Amino acid sequence: MKNFLEKYDIEVDGRQVASTVEEARQSAKSINPEDLKQCFNSIDLTTLNAADTISQVKKMAEKVSNFSVVYHNLPNVAAICVYPALVNTVRKNLTDKNVNIASVTAGFPASQTFVDVKIKESLLAIENGADEIDIVISVGRFLEKDYEFVYGEIEQIKKAVGDVHVKVILETGALKDLQSIRIASLLAMEAGADFIKTSTGKFYDAATPEAVCVMCRAIIDYRAQSGRLVGIKPSGGISTAEEALVYYSILKSTLGKDWLNNRLFRIGASRLANSLLTGIVGLETNYF
Repeated sequence: MKNFLEKYDIEVDGRQVASTVEEARQSAKSINPEDLKQCFNSIDLTTLNAADTISQVKKMAEKVSNFSVVYHNLPNVAAICVYPALVNTVRKNLTDKNVNIASVTAGFPASQTFVDVKIKESLLAIENGADEIDIVISVGRFLEKDYEFVYGEIEQIKKAVGDVHVKVILETGALKDLQSIRIASLLAMEAGADFIKTSTGKFYDAATPEAVCVMCRAIIDYRAQSGRLVGIKPSGGISTAEEALVYYSILKSTLGKDWLNNRLFRIGASRLANSLLTGIVGLETNYF
């Protein structure tokens, strides 16, 4: 691994972050239905519970498949995200070909297993029908500043899965400060991440606008160095339309229009969809 940090200024201007976040909060107060539609179209509709059953996931896939019939003038969600063992259930019951199948792999959510296991689990999820995989960095090794180890794992997994999109979860709530979030973002992208993602939502604080702001600026700097566009996925604790719009506003002001689509922007959520639908159609909605 080359010393990637030499290419970047790793300092974070906390005042600039705070200013960007405050502007986004103010912007999010002006609800635009088109922005809500884009947020909805960027959802990775997620269920990651120990009690998830085949019948529950089947019903979820059927609802997503039927969405365009019920709301024929609205875009569908971007993906359904489940554990690897349930990928095949989604594949068998999802008929909307515009919706991807995502799976958490590589020892999610703790990432405390061997890299060979991480690779094998990722490949099995893909074999069962996953279009995308979400993996977690080895947080403990990152906190020990063993960046070479963390980089190497991501690089090996990405190499093994090839063209399948890899979203790398930084677990920002476990990182010590904004500078650590910036370093983790740059490391993941340099190692081959197609997306960088905030959180698992399982152990630590979930997504925050401040973390996403730092991640967006890292994406800008990485693009300037590499020419490659990397996506971003706020995830964990995002349940209202207003919260989603804050993240959308941060993307709009920092990354610009190239990122305002579900090829480069996702929101990981289990409860957000109905809130967005309520905002879009103007009535109480409980579809999902």
